[in-house]
Amino acid sequence: MGRLAMPYLLAGFAFLLYELLSVVRHLTGRTTGFDLGIFEQVVRNYAHLNVPVSELKGPGVNILGDHFSPILAAIGPVYLLFPSPITLLTVQAAAFALSVVPITRLAVSACGWGLGGILGAAYALSWGIQSAVAFDFHETCLAVVFVAFCLERLYRREWWQACAYAIPLLLVKEDLGLTVAAIGLYIALRGPRKMGALLALVGVAACALTMLVVIPHFNAYGQNTYLGQAAGTVGNPLVRFVMPVQKLETVVLLLAPTAFLALRSPMLIIALPTIAWRFWATNPAYWGTDFHYSAILMPVVFAAAAAAAPRVHAAITAALPRYSGQMYRTIGAWCVVFAVLLSVQSPIGHLFRGVIWRPVLSSAERRTLATIPDRTTVAAENSLAPQLTNRTEVYLFPAFPTQQFCPDWVAVVDPPEPGLAPVDQQLAAIRQLPVLGYQLADRSEQVSVYRLTR
Repeated sequence: MGRLAMPYLLAGFAFLLYELLSVVRHLTGRTTGFDLGIFEQVVRNYAHLNVPVSELKGPGVNILGDHFSPILAAIGPVYLLFPSPITLLTVQAAAFALSVVPITRLAVSACGWGLGGILGAAYALSWGIQSAVAFDFHETCLAVVFVAFCLERLYRREWWQACAYAIPLLLVKEDLGLTVAAIGLYIALRGPRKMGALLALVGVAACALTMLVVIPHFNAYGQNTYLGQAAGTVGNPLVRFVMPVQKLETVVLLLAPTAFLALRSPMLIIALPTIAWRFWATNPAYWGTDFHYSAILMPVVFAAAAAAAPRVHAAITAALPRYSGQMYRTIGAWCVVFAVLLSVQSPIGHLFRGVIWRPVLSSAERRTLATIPDRTTVAAENSLAPQLTNRTEVYLFPAFPTQQFCPDWVAVVDPPEPGLAPVDQQLAAIRQLPVLGYQLADRSEQVSVYRLTR
């Protein structure tokens, strides 16, 4: 009974770590408008059955013209009961933790309780998941759950159930249609060809439809902004995929936690679309190990490694019988050592250090922000925005205020710090506030609040 409960115990422990990390970051002032504030505005609008507008993106900007993620509407009822950014962070922590269950079950089925349990724990502590938890909230957390359960069904050759878990990915984000297509390709290679081919066609068609039709339809400029990141001089395609060297480092770090076993499993093809679009794009943020971009790759890599382990073990047993009993122990030791070394500098590792518990936003600064009345319009600096999005209509400073639109209030960090906008641009915008009719209403330490008086 204890062994049967292990996947759920690991998931419960993972949830506590994820929740603690994300909530501490928010309560100490480390979350940002880009992206926690944006997603809270979207979910709040869904909760009240409104168009999913994000004012931080701009006045009247429909988020469906930025990314196609209608699945966020499912969080609306929960947010209606608990209207707070912490609600989104809790949903994310729960989603990532839930994905631990199918990955651990798959690993145990393939490798036994010993190595399977180690792989499950290593997945829960994997750097891709931790990086996502440590960077606000993203719809990716919902994709990770569906992918994890889909992988478990693929391993069990339960093809219809795998398709059922794959289809919702089309509602999470536009590029995941290609991941659905890759899942279809895997099914075509390992199971019913017609079913796999049909799923692959659905995935490609959905990706094309959302990227080329749906997003431009809702976009104010009639275009998909992110397609521009695939532009530029192509040159040698192979070089573009592997250079700069940061891309190769990312691939190594993806495979290293499982001793590169994933390379021996065809399941790894499910990771290829995400890797391909990231490395082809011109945005350097996509190439590395920060942010949330690698979260969806983690279940694929660990599931592929678990599925490959028995075959590798059989091959070693046939070639070197005297070493057959050591193979699983070696892999387990590798995973443990890698996870421990990673945890020293990982976001979760920071929970055991004093720095992350020290507030970036002091209680006095919070009191200053609290002087802004509810249900008013505010232009807030990126680091202050998620402290206000649950009770006010927040726009991004210094993009606003302007001569055309002046929110009721402005909340800034003064003197400004490096952020989305350069320091000199923030300084110029702060100096312009009296000209636009704003008067200093309150100030404490580095936070200043201005009120529109004209």
